[in-house]
Amino acid sequence: MRWSIDWFLLVPAVLITLFGLITMWSIGSEGGLASRQVVWLAVSLVVFTVISQMDLRFLRRTEVVVGIYVTAVGALLLLFSIGSVFQGAQSWFNFGFFAIQPADPAKLAVIILLAKYFSRRHIEIAHLRHIIVSGLYVGVMVLLLFLQPDFGGAIIVAGVWGAMVLVAGIPIRRLLLLAGIGAGVLFLLWNFGFADYQKTRILTFLNPLADVQGAGYNAFQSTIAVGSGGILGKGVGYGTQSRLQFLPEHETDFIFAAFAEEWGLVGVMILLTLFGLIMYRLQANARMGATNFESLFAFGVAAIFLVHAVVHIGMNIGLLPVTGLTLPFMSYGGSHLLTEYAMLGMISAMRRYNVSGRSAEPQEVVGVS
Repeated sequence: MRWSIDWFLLVPAVLITLFGLITMWSIGSEGGLASRQVVWLAVSLVVFTVISQMDLRFLRRTEVVVGIYVTAVGALLLLFSIGSVFQGAQSWFNFGFFAIQPADPAKLAVIILLAKYFSRRHIEIAHLRHIIVSGLYVGVMVLLLFLQPDFGGAIIVAGVWGAMVLVAGIPIRRLLLLAGIGAGVLFLLWNFGFADYQKTRILTFLNPLADVQGAGYNAFQSTIAVGSGGILGKGVGYGTQSRLQFLPEHETDFIFAAFAEEWGLVGVMILLTLFGLIMYRLQANARMGATNFESLFAFGVAAIFLVHAVVHIGMNIGLLPVTGLTLPFMSYGGSHLLTEYAMLGMISAMRRYNVSGRSAEPQEVVGVS
């Protein structure tokens, strides 16, 4: 077996994780979160290495995909009976010395499912029934995440579905139809689905200064932290908003703001460049896909990283409502870190037979309209 490591994916990801670790240590993480994250990074690198050496063509098999999807849905359902509540959301399995959030591997399951579904129906993707059927599959997970409630996770899964439908070749007229349906769903959610605190977050986003001591506090402090970093930043360990506890959740939901305060615009540009390198490499791997499945899977992974990063950074700089989403590779947390490095390992593994042309299926071309 030929040794396969895609260093152009791995190195930028590790550097981003190290930026996160430096930020956690500089803030003085309570409970040794930075030390725990080092352990998660080590485990994630082992997972990446092992997966990158596997032959993942078995993922194209329908029974495997169905099994992964059913397992993910089952785990989300199980949360409602034995899940632990953290910050108002029943979204964790607590094993004592560590906790797992099944929403993270569920996102991977969604990518595998959609890659399989659209790869077999690429020519017929313009038919509305395939958009509806794929939407129903994903809608089950979106609903389960929404009921936890994990509004941020539901947005990510829905966003990945929309991105993969677009990449699979949906006509513009269908896209406009989906936009109309989405507007209708938002209308119904606002009137019958959103909790009061979720409505408050959206209203606060529209006018963050209306209640800076209440609902708008997090967003307000985050924008202060980002803006106070200036060009060169305050220096590692000198971020006052984070160290003085003005900035909440500075190791997870607002780690970008904590980083920007200490590293400034220069550090932010370096961070965005690293993310850009990962996105560029993912789309390059997608275009070399041995079949539509590999291509769509790589595009799906790129979509999930992009949506996560855009929403996280957007809420940190006051452009999007606060939804409680982590920044890929950088925020504290073992579940998302393991899942993200596992995704990169899968892309690295697929690259091995993509390049060598040893695929058991004929090459197809993914169209984007």
